[in-house]
Amino acid sequence: MLFKYLSWRSATTAIASLLLTACLGSVSHIPKTEIAPPQVAPVVRAPAVGQQWIYEVRNVFNGELVDILTETVVSVGPKVQITREGKKLGKLPDEIQEPWGMILQDPHWTPPQRFTKVVPLWPQELKPGWSGFYRTRYQVLGVPDNDFYWGLTIQANAWNRIKTQAGEFDALYYVSTADNFQSDDWFRLASNRRDQIWFAPQIGRWVVRESFGEYLWLGMSGWSESIKEDYLRWELIAWK
Repeated sequence: MLFKYLSWRSATTAIASLLLTACLGSVSHIPKTEIAPPQVAPVVRAPAVGQQWIYEVRNVFNGELVDILTETVVSVGPKVQITREGKKLGKLPDEIQEPWGMILQDPHWTPPQRFTKVVPLWPQELKPGWSGFYRTRYQVLGVPDNDFYWGLTIQANAWNRIKTQAGEFDALYYVSTADNFQSDDWFRLASNRRDQIWFAPQIGRWVVRESFGEYLWLGMSGWSESIKEDYLRWELIAWK
């Protein structure tokens, strides 16, 4: 069942393009203002067993509360293992970083991915204007027989002071984009995904993350006909 992975896919067609425009703003506005970059490069909090982040996950199309997601660090070493559990959906696939800040197993999209070479989770320099491109391949979690191309661009844009239900944070706003990656679905001709992320070094995690994807199927002539994946927003509501 697709939505067990917390990346519920909307199998709508051209109507979804209209819905995207009409429904953005259905979720509540999260206050944020641009601030000057810190004079000293911030240090990202190191991982420790028991660290935890709780997120409210909403569908940006209609404002629906999808789930309350709890992520907990359960193992620290060469690999950092983070378990994930939804209040509605129960146990979800784990996230694995190796080392901290480099993603090996990413469960946030459907299907969950395991990379053959790790890629950064956040900008390697926490300053506006930094960008990087990373080329790797991924396997579908639990299906090691095939691997697929993945190219990721990370662009750091600005420092923001952002207020969530968990409090106020100074966060680096950056965008991660995977354009024209290879899908495990052979009927997809082209696929794009984008994450807008507000990353707070003091908690070692994002305080807001917005994810959106689209793809073309056989017979489609252009992106105006693309099928939209669900547009989801994670907002931090508690952490420790």
